[in-house]
Amino acid sequence: MIGGFSRPAWRLSILAVFALFALSGCSLLWGPQQAPIVDATVMPVEPASAPVVASAPEPVETEAAEPGQPRKPKKPVVKPHKVEPPPPVVVAPPPPPPPPPLIVLRTIERNDARTLLDSPVQKPDGKVVGRAVDLIADAGGKPREMVVNLQGFLGVGDRKVNFPWGAFRFTPTAKTAPITLMAAAAPAVAAKSAAVQLPLIDATVERSNGAKVGRVIDVLIDANAQPQAVVLDVNGMVSTERRTIAANWSALRFVTKDKELHPLLDLSDAQINATPPYASDKPIRAVSPAPAAPATSAPATAAAPAAATPAVATSAGSNARAVR
Repeated sequence: MIGGFSRPAWRLSILAVFALFALSGCSLLWGPQQAPIVDATVMPVEPASAPVVASAPEPVETEAAEPGQPRKPKKPVVKPHKVEPPPPVVVAPPPPPPPPPLIVLRTIERNDARTLLDSPVQKPDGKVVGRAVDLIADAGGKPREMVVNLQGFLGVGDRKVNFPWGAFRFTPTAKTAPITLMAAAAPAVAAKSAAVQLPLIDATVERSNGAKVGRVIDVLIDANAQPQAVVLDVNGMVSTERRTIAANWSALRFVTKDKELHPLLDLSDAQINATPPYASDKPIRAVSPAPAAPATSAPATAAAPAAATPAVATSAGSNARAVR
């Protein structure tokens, strides 16, 4: 035995050592073995994007401190924001005032007024004695006389007689004779000093400038013996067809020219055209020229005057309405 090993074991150890040296010697003799070459596919590689450089932190200002004390950071200075002024307010101009009304219409109920021309005239006992044919007015527009065609026998002996206006009583709702001649009434006697008067039926109504408006063909009388309107034939004024309108009695003016009385009514062609026609089977719409708007020196922004807006006015037995 050698060193505690049996002789065969010791020989095996020596052989193993020699085998290791032999193997290491072969590797040094032949050199390192190269790896086999294998075909490879070349893949394009996208260039890497440039690295994002982090911004350096802003330096924080510090306040100077006493020696040996850490510096305190300064408080950030807050700059005031500039406040933009609000945009100017654009004020829209006020709307223009509405145009003034063109005419004023008044509705007269059929039971409140009755036509004069050809209306039967009776005595208090109900006997019809004739028919009304005309109304005579003075310069103030007041009725003075009524002309009655007194009937004779079988048409023989008919005559026209003037009676004082106060000798009649009017009943517009009467189905027979709306006009009653009082028994004691006597024919009117013309005085030498009588004022200028005007038979109204067939009279020509003019404007202030002398232009023709129309011809009176009838008069509407109420239960108080007061004229309410005149019926005018305005044929040829605004069209060639025959057309009649009713005009308020209060809209008429009576002037004396060349020793004669003339009725005036300032209705323009446009106002006549805007007036509804008169018909015996329709409501009576009497027209008047719209009053002129009063002049005012108020600024444009001031409220429009009340007269510029059409209004509805009511009176006893009639309605007034402004029409543009």
